[in-house]
Amino acid sequence: MSTAKKEYKRVTVKSLVDMKKHGEKISMLTAYDYSMAKIVDAAKVDVILVGDSASNVMAGYETTLPITLDQMIYHASSVLRAIKRALVVVDIPFGSYQSDPKEALRSAIRIMKESRAHAVKVEGGEEIKESVKRILNAGVPVMGHLGLTPQAIYKFGTYTVRAREEEEAEKLISDAKLLERLGCFAIVLEKIPAELAKRVSESISIPTIGIGAGKHTDGQVLVIHDLLGMTHEFNPRFLRRYMNLYEEMGNAISQYVDDVKTKDFPNDNEQY
Repeated sequence: MSTAKKEYKRVTVKSLVDMKKHGEKISMLTAYDYSMAKIVDAAKVDVILVGDSASNVMAGYETTLPITLDQMIYHASSVLRAIKRALVVVDIPFGSYQSDPKEALRSAIRIMKESRAHAVKVEGGEEIKESVKRILNAGVPVMGHLGLTPQAIYKFGTYTVRAREEEEAEKLISDAKLLERLGCFAIVLEKIPAELAKRVSESISIPTIGIGAGKHTDGQVLVIHDLLGMTHEFNPRFLRRYMNLYEEMGNAISQYVDDVKTKDFPNDNEQY
């Protein structure tokens, strides 16, 4: 399989399918605001996820459940104003699509119209198929999400690896095939065994994007705050920190405080 890298001026849902077909890995990161999204997009990340993880890293909640549809649209709108290249996918938050397909469609349409997003993401398989069908029938691109699904954390009771047992693994594979048949353009696989992620990725033609799912998925996603080391208490095995901004920013701010207290800032060149 070829691994030649094609340049994409704008990444679309079709681009991701092409990347899988040609063996090019897909890069995906979260962003929640204009300034961060501008940096991520300029670095040529393929997909920006406006994740409901904003509930954790932006608002300080323990889970993703509290964030509202209005809040997701606010974050997504901020991100979309910064984007020139990346495909932007927005999580539909908990309670806005699971039980009522009509509500799911209303939520998806609000996100697309009010934020100008390119696609939405939902968690689950068989149990949400009617909502997925309703959204797709309206022409809204949908990314799926299987494995550890944070919106169902109170059902699982833990953030440990999912689908280690064969019964759950087979259901996950079945759900992935279902999402593909329904028309989803890609699926996030979160915190599942690497060999299972390989089986899923080889059994469907749409891309898989892993987080804690090993190297055999068609792409990878991380939360930007984790990658940059802005968070420091979250240390799962799958996370690679590329910077330690928590320490660097703390040092810079402490230096600023010292400079103000000692009257070093502002100096003669920093005033009018």
